[in-house]
Amino acid sequence: MANKLIGFRAALLAGAILLGASPALAEAVLHRGNAGEPQTLDQAHTSINIEAFILKDLYEGLTIYDTAGKIIPGAAESWTVSDDGTVYTFKLRDNGKWSDGSPVTAEDFVFSLARVEDPKTAAGYANILYPIKNAEKVNKGELGTDQLGLKAVDAKTLEITLERPTPFFLELLAHQTALPVSKASVEKNGADFVKPGTMVSNGAFKLVSHVPNDNLVVEKNPEYWDAAAVKLDKVIFYPIDDQAASVRRFEAKEMDLVYNFSADQIDRLKKSYGEQVRVSPSLATYYYAFDTRQEPYSDVRVRQALSMAVDRDFLAKEIYSGSQLPAYSMVPPGLQGYEPGFADFGTLSQLDREDKALELMKEAGFGEGGKPLKIEIRYNTNPNHERVATAIADMWKNTFAADVSLVNLDVSSHYAYLQEGGAFNVARAGWQADYADAENFLALSVSTNKTFNYGHFTNADFDGLMKKSYDEQDPAARAKLMHDAEVILMKEQPVAPLLTQADLWLVSDKVKGWADNVNNEHLSRFLSVSE
Repeated sequence: MANKLIGFRAALLAGAILLGASPALAEAVLHRGNAGEPQTLDQAHTSINIEAFILKDLYEGLTIYDTAGKIIPGAAESWTVSDDGTVYTFKLRDNGKWSDGSPVTAEDFVFSLARVEDPKTAAGYANILYPIKNAEKVNKGELGTDQLGLKAVDAKTLEITLERPTPFFLELLAHQTALPVSKASVEKNGADFVKPGTMVSNGAFKLVSHVPNDNLVVEKNPEYWDAAAVKLDKVIFYPIDDQAASVRRFEAKEMDLVYNFSADQIDRLKKSYGEQVRVSPSLATYYYAFDTRQEPYSDVRVRQALSMAVDRDFLAKEIYSGSQLPAYSMVPPGLQGYEPGFADFGTLSQLDREDKALELMKEAGFGEGGKPLKIEIRYNTNPNHERVATAIADMWKNTFAADVSLVNLDVSSHYAYLQEGGAFNVARAGWQADYADAENFLALSVSTNKTFNYGHFTNADFDGLMKKSYDEQDPAARAKLMHDAEVILMKEQPVAPLLTQADLWLVSDKVKGWADNVNNEHLSRFLSVSE
């Protein structure tokens, strides 16, 4: 009897231990839909948000965004700014480490930022760091990288000197281009430093595997300085650009987050999933770019006419179910201290716009009664973008008797084509603010911006006003210069703003810690999942 009792108690105890252990042993995994395959995991060559979502889980910049979209300390625990606003001194965290256990040093940041500006790297987004002293001259090959305003004062102290006071500099440092790389790893592995099993990162997670067009897996980085606060063991990114498939996987509970779903599904999804459907206003502009290098898009009258003929109210209401707003300026409304330079035709009725558009097209010798107008619209694969392109094609056919065709590529290929200077007629693009300043949207059209000035627009007056804005220290005067520059941009219409965007997310009620924000910043380190 005693032996049986002892055995029974032992079995109970073992069962209790197993029951108590099972929740702790269960992995906390976030399944994250990411709307497309990244072009790269190299900070120096990144440009789109689906890359940023991954990179910011793997690496941590000097500053980061919290769940509310506000700048907070990241790899730097603190900083000071000189009285004239041109020298930033960052104190790195004593316990900041790379995933291989080596310390994150000021020299790593000097190396990383210099690597972006080195013309040999050919970083497409090098201009975002031009506020750093001599960065533009270095990037253009006029000075060596040793002339950059970067200094490792000691292992944990970094000094950055700027060309001029830049109020949004801390936001620039949270951009994926400013994420650090391990100097030792890059020097040892070269371009292979981005590969699973080789990558050394300093963020909350480390890269485990990457199967292109299938999934990318990151696991909690035990060397991360705040690892104890990271609640997820693993994040699996799914690069699915098929929005219907993403929604089906969400509904089947196979994915916890879905970025970008078809807007015509908003009402249906809200009825079924309520607050799990997130429509978050964003500092973002949906626009079409015209290739100004070729006829007829080199003619401002043609660009103006095509832009005028687009019924933005229809796009906003019928295609996006009211989740986006008609846009008549490149800079979205709502930036403090800045009044956008709206296109003057925005005050006209759609019928009046179409009448004016016909006059302009006739003056240019195209359209009905003139030379035939043949237009190809390029867009990245996405049902919303396809519906927009189809609607605009119909508008141009009906207004100008144009012959309009559509061509689409996956998101990475689409933007790679535009950034590499491929010829086109009209191309869809979108821009979400890297920092809350009008300059971020207007700089896209400066003639020297070889990466993001997709239509190769050149206008000396526009460039001149933008140049003056960089040297102007008075905020009101600076805003006026940029406003005047945008007025020129909206008159010339090398870009036709169509919609002020909102970000569309599906967020499972299993996901905790989520907060909508205008910067669309959602680090996995702040999230958790519950069964």
